[in-house]
Amino acid sequence: MNAKRLQINHLDKKLMPLYQLGAGKTPVHGWIRTLRQALNMSQKQIGQRLGISRQGVQLLERRESEGGISLNSLRDVAHAMDMELVYALIPRDGSLEKLVFRKARALAESIVQRTSQSMTLEDQKVSDQRLNESIREMTETFVRELPKSLWD
Repeated sequence: MNAKRLQINHLDKKLMPLYQLGAGKTPVHGWIRTLRQALNMSQKQIGQRLGISRQGVQLLERRESEGGISLNSLRDVAHAMDMELVYALIPRDGSLEKLVFRKARALAESIVQRTSQSMTLEDQKVSDQRLNESIREMTETFVRELPKSLWD
């Protein structure tokens, strides 16, 4: 297994608990407000810990729910609530390996279909079985080599 594949495998294992938790599913009103209310903490109490007013906490909650809060602000609020901020980017496919495979297959299909069309125009049509085999082989090569063209 090459170094990139090992890195992907290692990261998938590290991210596995987050995949299973459905990370990225933020509450409608944001984590700050949701957790604060669940813990029965007032905006004033968090504000005192942060050294800001109740209105300042209200603004932080609104910025979070609108997607405009900084990671530093989230980290500060987490610490004020005796929590830690956990930050990760999670592939929509469920794992990095699945993401790479999907992108590799799409690229392989695109290349093989383009080639197949040219050959058909030249009256050299290839069987569907051979096309599928070519797509599979090319996909495996792309998964193994991880060319930068996967991300174009």
